[in-house]
Amino acid sequence: MRILIIGPSWVGDMVMAQTLFQSLEQQHPGCQIDVLAPEWSRPLLERMPEVRAALSFPLGHGALALATRRRIGKALKGQYDQAILLPNSLKSALVPFFAGIPKRTGWRGEFRYGLLNDVRTLDKARYPLMIERFMALAHEPGALLQQPYPRPRLQIEAASRDQALAKFGLMLDRPVLALCPGAEFGESKRWPSEHYAKVAEARIREGWQVWLFGSKKDHPVGEDIRQRLIPGLREEAVNLSGETSLAEAIDLMSCSDAVVSNDSGLMHVAAALDRPLVAVYGSTSPGFTPPLADQVEVVRLGLECSPCFDRTCRFGHYNCLRLLEPRQVNEALLRLDGPPPVDVMSEVN
Repeated sequence: MRILIIGPSWVGDMVMAQTLFQSLEQQHPGCQIDVLAPEWSRPLLERMPEVRAALSFPLGHGALALATRRRIGKALKGQYDQAILLPNSLKSALVPFFAGIPKRTGWRGEFRYGLLNDVRTLDKARYPLMIERFMALAHEPGALLQQPYPRPRLQIEAASRDQALAKFGLMLDRPVLALCPGAEFGESKRWPSEHYAKVAEARIREGWQVWLFGSKKDHPVGEDIRQRLIPGLREEAVNLSGETSLAEAIDLMSCSDAVVSNDSGLMHVAAALDRPLVAVYGSTSPGFTPPLADQVEVVRLGLECSPCFDRTCRFGHYNCLRLLEPRQVNEALLRLDGPPPVDVMSEVN
């Protein structure tokens, strides 16, 4: 069984897509899974043992480029028995159609009936979780999903990890707290810098070091957190945001002893690395895309106006994040040092 996956366009979604790959291996032992996705996703896919090959998709998010999609499809002709589409867009269905893949599976969306020949109708009540909607595409319509659900697990090579440590001059002589203060979604997912700084200060005073992760856009936020630390503590925090590749960020985060993250792609990376994780939620909810790991503490206020899922606060106050105090996150970190918490999946379900 040769299967082509049309992958999602976001880090967190790609991490969660591993549950589909695991489900396909259970359904079709020995199947070959290739993933067509943006080049940035290669470091994630290379750390998923279920994936045979990561195929680079050269077009940016939203670009139609019909001729390019046709060319890619023709190049893949005759290589696959089935295509499974994770995006719901019409554009995502073009390459499998041009490739003439016999079975083309995906959820109904954007009038793509002629492009797909295995069109599924999504029952959101039956599949409230994103991973359930991914995994359901590995089964026949109406089939029960096997429990317990698989969880994303990224595999790290020691040589690659050690190379990243050496490149950035990092040592593992003290415990590492990883902070992920960014969020591509928008301001309504970002816990304030001053709160992150308080958490960093508390751990540094206990003998920890702090590594900050994120994209280039998150670098100023990381610097703001560092600058809020007093001299003497500031030197124990390293801002890696925008300095590492995604591959290096994954390998370095695997060295952390605890992670504090907004609801972001890096939150899902931390969960897939099985790192003790405090996930801070504001405008969003863990009810759709929870971090999938055992050692997770979800911290949120649950105000009347949240979750709103807006990119910016419609009231302008961001109270769902601003009023969530550093004390609550520090207490969650302490709970992670104790007995394992209740499985986040059982809480959601």
